[in-house]
Amino acid sequence: MSGQPVMASLNAAAEGRAASAGEEFYEKEDEEIVLTIKELLDTRVRPAVAQDGGDITFRGYENGTVFLHMKGACAGCPSSTATLKHGIQNLLRHFVPEVQQVEQIS
Repeated sequence: MSGQPVMASLNAAAEGRAASAGEEFYEKEDEEIVLTIKELLDTRVRPAVAQDGGDITFRGYENGTVFLHMKGACAGCPSSTATLKHGIQNLLRHFVPEVQQVEQIS
């Protein structure tokens, strides 16, 4: 009745945690997975995205979900969702079986 969401989405919870902490979030036991994800982002994803005037940074990892922040031209690009879901998600899922999905946070 108040107009507030009945349930907070996983993405909203992660955004709140990332915004309040101002830093990356992940569990200590996932550190090896996170290092692999960051290496893939730095070597395969960021150079390609930079060519289009954008940047993608790692923000967190939780329960198989990778949270990324898109900047520059990528933030407003209509095809950024397709790039995120089909390109980056498929790449990460291929090399890191623990990754189930990729979400964008602001």
